[in-house]
Amino acid sequence: MPKRVAIITTIYRYLSHAQHMGDRFLIGYPLHGKWHKGDMQVVSLYVDQKPEGDQSQERANEFGFKVYPTIAETLRCGGDKLAVDAVLIIGEHGDYPKNDLGQVLYPRYEFFKQCVEVFEKDGRSVPVYNDKHLSYSFEKAKWMVDQSKKMGFPMLAGSSLPVTWRLPDLELPLGCEIEEALMVGVGGSDPMDYHALEAMQCMVERRKGGETGVKSVQLVDGNAVWEDKRWSRELLVSALSRSDTPLGLTLKDARTQDLWGSGELKKLVEKPSAYFIERNDGLRTTLLMLNGAVRDYNFAAKIKGKGIASTQFFLSPVPNVTYSACLVSKIEEMFVTGKAPYPVERTLIVSGALESCLQSRKQGGKRLETPHLSVRYQGTRTPQHARE
Repeated sequence: MPKRVAIITTIYRYLSHAQHMGDRFLIGYPLHGKWHKGDMQVVSLYVDQKPEGDQSQERANEFGFKVYPTIAETLRCGGDKLAVDAVLIIGEHGDYPKNDLGQVLYPRYEFFKQCVEVFEKDGRSVPVYNDKHLSYSFEKAKWMVDQSKKMGFPMLAGSSLPVTWRLPDLELPLGCEIEEALMVGVGGSDPMDYHALEAMQCMVERRKGGETGVKSVQLVDGNAVWEDKRWSRELLVSALSRSDTPLGLTLKDARTQDLWGSGELKKLVEKPSAYFIERNDGLRTTLLMLNGAVRDYNFAAKIKGKGIASTQFFLSPVPNVTYSACLVSKIEEMFVTGKAPYPVERTLIVSGALESCLQSRKQGGKRLETPHLSVRYQGTRTPQHARE
């Protein structure tokens, strides 16, 4: 019998996360050089908002499932007991307010809480995937993870970047000694800095002793980023060397560029941002958001005894975005096996680190101690990113 899947989402329209991911459960996706259609059946859908271009009813008509008015009805398929084997929560896109940190208040926590209420009332729980960060609030995010542990259901969350292809195919050795790490990201704050932070997290969690938690954060904006001595110029150059999308002079006459050494980087990036994240074991990690310089995500780290390692997190083009298929394959794996392929704590610590960084920005770039982010976990022994 196919696994019965319920989708709980904010919106379902062209290029929304729900469309990217939901359609792959409905239609299938490329995997390992073949077309893959898992033994999955979407049986119900809840959509919080239906803006122009909504595809929810169209998909329901085409694939033979029902759109329900409440989350409880969606999980019970209109009956009086939990009637699905897995839940896909996608709280991304749609018209929602922002808080004073600039975070969009997507109702991921609220969606999850309603699912938990059904599990409690019906005496049964099923695997849950939560798209992107767990919540804008670490307190709410931690509650979500704690509930999954308490009730004993597998939970997965996060970005597609940790599971996409890497150019080159780099996986840091489990137990390696990382002396420093740096990530280059692009895009707006809250949606895209989150992706960059989680990409960096999936690399540094493999260090000796595993993840020990975040001791402090500081977010610095503007020209002060260039003067700050806490981030490595050598790692920046290595990370940028992996980019396939240098802007500026490259777009004018196709010349190759040493963006940092030539000084071109400072001309291209009008509003740089540096996210300084210090770990409890002393590791210092930096995210540089460099809009205007490149259009991809690149990582570099200095490994004790081995030198610098760097890679690009590959983003395939719109509208197919096959890196989303990489993520769906991991979700499907959990739905089938009942075990998360990698720890949800990765997303938990990134959710909290981002919130604290944005609080630092609100306070004028103040360094903030973060004892509440003492999240400990071990990275997986087996690589989880796409490799073929």
